[in-house]
Amino acid sequence: MAPQQNVEEGAEAELPEYAGHYRLESCLGSGGMGVVHLARSTSGMKLAVKVVHAELARDPEFRGRFKQEVAAARRVSGAFTAPVVDADPEAERPWMATLFIPGPTLSDHVKRNGSMPPAQLRRLMAGLAEALRDIHRVGVVHRDLKPSNVLLAEDGPKVIDFGISRPKDSELRTETGKLIGTPPFMAPEQFRRPREVGPAADIFALGSVMVHAATGRGPFDSDSPYVVAYQVVHDEPDLTGVPEELAPLVLRCLTKEPEDRPTPDELMRELRSVAASYDTQAFIPAQRAGDQAPRPEPRAEEAEEPEGTEGPERRPGKRSGRRAALGAGALGLAVIGALALVHLPDRADSTPTSATPRITSAGFSGWEATPASKKSMPQCSYGDGRLLCAQPGLLYALDPADGHLLWRHTVAPTHRSGPPVVSGGLVQPLLGSGRRLEALDPASGKARWQRTMPAYSGLECAGGMLLFTSTDGTVAGVDSASGDTRWSHRIPGHSVPYFTSLAGDPLAYAVSTSDDGAGTRITAVDPETGDVRWNAQLKGDLKPLGTAGGSVFLASLDAVYGDTKAVVRYTPDTRTEQRVTLPVPLMQAHGTVRGNLVYLTGGGGSLVAVDMNARKQLWALETSVTRASAPVADGRHVYISAPDGRLLAVAARDGKLLGQTSPRLGANGDKIMASLSEPVIAGEHVYATAPDGTVFAVDGRDPSAW
Repeated sequence: MAPQQNVEEGAEAELPEYAGHYRLESCLGSGGMGVVHLARSTSGMKLAVKVVHAELARDPEFRGRFKQEVAAARRVSGAFTAPVVDADPEAERPWMATLFIPGPTLSDHVKRNGSMPPAQLRRLMAGLAEALRDIHRVGVVHRDLKPSNVLLAEDGPKVIDFGISRPKDSELRTETGKLIGTPPFMAPEQFRRPREVGPAADIFALGSVMVHAATGRGPFDSDSPYVVAYQVVHDEPDLTGVPEELAPLVLRCLTKEPEDRPTPDELMRELRSVAASYDTQAFIPAQRAGDQAPRPEPRAEEAEEPEGTEGPERRPGKRSGRRAALGAGALGLAVIGALALVHLPDRADSTPTSATPRITSAGFSGWEATPASKKSMPQCSYGDGRLLCAQPGLLYALDPADGHLLWRHTVAPTHRSGPPVVSGGLVQPLLGSGRRLEALDPASGKARWQRTMPAYSGLECAGGMLLFTSTDGTVAGVDSASGDTRWSHRIPGHSVPYFTSLAGDPLAYAVSTSDDGAGTRITAVDPETGDVRWNAQLKGDLKPLGTAGGSVFLASLDAVYGDTKAVVRYTPDTRTEQRVTLPVPLMQAHGTVRGNLVYLTGGGGSLVAVDMNARKQLWALETSVTRASAPVADGRHVYISAPDGRLLAVAARDGKLLGQTSPRLGANGDKIMASLSEPVIAGEHVYATAPDGTVFAVDGRDPSAW
């Protein structure tokens, strides 16, 4: 959809120039709740900013509803949604800024291209099931999943607009006048028992969305929303035109009783073969014959030389210049989107070019290399004397001394939540999905063992073990060195446990938060045996940050907004709990622990240090970056990565900014990464990565010389 200068008559035609620090450049569209603008941050990166309609901004109840939308969107930001960058629900015209994702909505796609073929439908259903799994996992029910709230990004579908009301889009309201959804995509219980709506309502909506994608209409079709409401509650769905292989699964989603519908995990299990081989080009169709719609501008990655025309680069010194990024896709009405980089498998047969690292007589002074794709930010870790990195479809190892490429190994181009790690003496790729597992020799990159595992919904590496959480909640402990299963059982107190491993701690932690956020159960598990070492039920919504001195440090999250409002130290030996409240809550916080100090980054680039012994915030720094990676610390310095590829060093003692590297955006200058790779510390060297595919190293002893 082309940007518009004005979208309405009257007051809405006088559009604000700024929302917070974000300049509003043009309108992407208008919905019942507000206007969506294409905006730019101070650094020039593209965002999508929704500004509430002027008349609704004067309604206190509606402002409260917008706060709920912001809170929900913040909680669920991730791989399958649009991460929130900033928001101000208290502004005169409340607004919310998210990352901008180019691509059509499912609604626009079907209007332009017609119904989807079976292969695309299966991939769409798998992607939406993954999205709902992540949404429901944090206790959020979307309640308004529909084709215009599904964005077809190049790396899969994104679910947007969480729990928002659209008074101008529907006449149906509850007895209190509150909108409860969009009738063709609502579940029966949303009409019968609106106060008892749970996650199963989103599964019903998913079924309706799939029928729309397959046929261009819904399973219940009428011009009257009241007739549709009756059909949803009483009639059987019309699945005419839905492919035979998908119709039974769609029908299960559309059953009248919530308890009879499959869960996202059950859907993913049945669609596992599709989810494991996700085609990133599934939603980029060729123009149909006779389609006169304008051809979108070429994407930045299309303007580059074809992948594989040159070998991996490794260069001394700083990178000079960058190519301007081209174009962006259109968004549908009222879409809040986030720009995600294209993740394509890299060619494994490129020959690396040789170069000389920057080493002077004074010693190590750094290097930089581009071993693979220039289109994504590598994720790296340090293990077995090597720098181990991953980009979509590829793992590789670099020599930490000079950046020399040691080996490359192709893997499935699935979503991953972190870098490869060394466990059991082998490199574990830690792919986010797929049943085929392998472990690699750290010296050669060749597979040492391969296994086919049962369907799983969670994977974590702890000590010398891999922990797999199956879709029924059973946990299996697999020996990282051999691939053999050592134990398999459920974890008491957790229906479907998801584990966290913390640096320097041999235990794995299963964490489950109650639906209302009032309490969190934490269970420490010995990964070698599966035995429970200790178990605690603590107050509040808590997220582990790290361990030190026999204590676990946790972030305490606001139950509504998800902001980190305090740091908690729990000591299991004494069963004591200490809490330090932050002066200003941090949005989307990440943290690390070193001794008695906790370092936290938050939305907007805030970096704070909390001294748990002194029971106070030690210092705070506004770094001026739009957002930051999780921090890492070595006792002298705290390091963070910025979205533009900069590495920043801050004094651990007083929070003074000591140095930063140059930006490394390359052809991705107008894009924001969905997640940022944290820096890696190895001895006196610090390693970081950038959106242009660069991996670089600096001397951590003197950040001022960067």
